[in-house]
Amino acid sequence: MPGTKEIRVKIKSVQNTRKITKAMEMVAASKMRRAQERMRAARPYAEKIRHVAAHISHANAEYKHPFLVERDTVKRVGIIVVTTDKGLCGALNTNLLRQVLSQYKQWQGEGEEVEVCCIGNKGFGFMQRLGASVSSHVVQLGDRPQMDRLIGAVKVMLDGYMNDRFDRLVLAYTRFINTMKQEAVVEQLLPLSGDRLGAPEGTWDYLYEPEAKDVLDQVLTRYVEALIFQAVAENMASEQSARMVAMKAASDNAATLIDELTLVYNKNRQAAITKELSEIVGGAAAV
Repeated sequence: MPGTKEIRVKIKSVQNTRKITKAMEMVAASKMRRAQERMRAARPYAEKIRHVAAHISHANAEYKHPFLVERDTVKRVGIIVVTTDKGLCGALNTNLLRQVLSQYKQWQGEGEEVEVCCIGNKGFGFMQRLGASVSSHVVQLGDRPQMDRLIGAVKVMLDGYMNDRFDRLVLAYTRFINTMKQEAVVEQLLPLSGDRLGAPEGTWDYLYEPEAKDVLDQVLTRYVEALIFQAVAENMASEQSARMVAMKAASDNAATLIDELTLVYNKNRQAAITKELSEIVGGAAAV
């Protein structure tokens, strides 16, 4: 059994650790509120541009944008993996990367080539260790998603799809449901399916200026970029929520451990006092 000094040192160490986890919990709670506000603020834009893209894509039958055309065979797949830059957020990245790895092995088993775009340091490191073909990456995004930081890495993947380097483009991220629950999602991004765009309410007729191709190219590209931006915003909100919960659990576990160590320390101290008293009494009786 360790001595009282070792237990005292251990209690002090756990107390210092608890101060750190408690501070990180409070910081994560503050950042989580701001991340949720940014995520919710981005949703109206994404919803509005979805409606516009749905109407325009259904209104013109003469020109079919490549983002809307299903490929006959799928031999090459591109995947955009959105993870966090930092750790200490529970199993958030682990759950997502486990799904991505399962899908990655399935594609390879079917003879499909896979190229990866990594948004976030954790996913980038994982894909490098896996030996995957990383076409583009962006890390150190901070606490606020910025489209100008994302656009370069995303454009590499969109151009790859337009140039037939990929037959399918997939997006993997963690969707924010509530503070206590986040869901790892791996879903098809391109070609855009009916579920993504939805059916327009009624039929609208458009006059295109300069022409339908230019308008669709711009609108659908902006729509796909909005989907990726929204995924990054959802992932950041999920990160702060998961970190807050993980740090709260760590603080609670530290408090429990301090109580247990304090009890052991008191027992040791009481045993030492009892032993000293017994020795004094025994010495007095011998005299």
